[in-house]
Amino acid sequence: MLASVLSLGTATGSYAETRWEMPTPYGDGTHQTQVARGFAEEVSEKSGGKLTINVHSGGSLIKHPEIHRAVKTRQVQIGEVFIGRLGNINPIYKLDNIPFLATDFDSAEKLYQASKPALSKALEKENLILLYTSPWPAQDLYSNKAVNSLADLSGLKMRSYSPTTSRLADLMGTTPVNIPFSDVAQAFTTNAIDAMVTSPSTGVNSQSWDYISNFTTIHAWIPKNMVFANKKMFDRLDADTQQVILTAAANAEKTAGHWAVNWL
Repeated sequence: MLASVLSLGTATGSYAETRWEMPTPYGDGTHQTQVARGFAEEVSEKSGGKLTINVHSGGSLIKHPEIHRAVKTRQVQIGEVFIGRLGNINPIYKLDNIPFLATDFDSAEKLYQASKPALSKALEKENLILLYTSPWPAQDLYSNKAVNSLADLSGLKMRSYSPTTSRLADLMGTTPVNIPFSDVAQAFTTNAIDAMVTSPSTGVNSQSWDYISNFTTIHAWIPKNMVFANKKMFDRLDADTQQVILTAAANAEKTAGHWAVNWL
């Protein structure tokens, strides 16, 4: 019902304006959200205002764990999620979270291009359409003690944010603790976690130097977010507007890739 109401829009000139709501998990300071806003602006401009995409950052409309379901059930028309979070739905979503499989952007891009057809097919089975992906910088280790070997991690509480990171924490001899990005600082301050593997951009955005004493470069993997839309909602658009979305999505993917590369 919500999606139907939101997508009706209002009559403007000779066409009916369509509005899409786009929840994203991350704050306005992250490159992921900045790319999403650029994507939305291009769609509005190039469609001549026929389609407006309202970006809701920081989980303000729908929390991260619920975004996938919200798009699938047409509560909203489009959304962004961290791909690895969906690993329990289909193994393909775990691929870019495999430690030390693709640790630089050249190999990560090859992995993405090889897996993209399977990724798109997995989404199609859920009546979703892949629009673009946005990589994070390579994942590094943050901890509240110096780490010179794997043994130094034994017994620590490690932040997890996907099935793969939970399994990795187990294999490293640490205890996985599911902590959302927004709660990382508090979790370290209250000793709910002692370590995490995440990107340097996440560390900067959360001002990790205020509550973490050690940083170790490991370039463990290069994960991605993905932006996808409900296929039925996409199919309701005219062909020209559909093409505007696909072109803007391709541009967003290029922008996101260039931004992430600059972190290395």
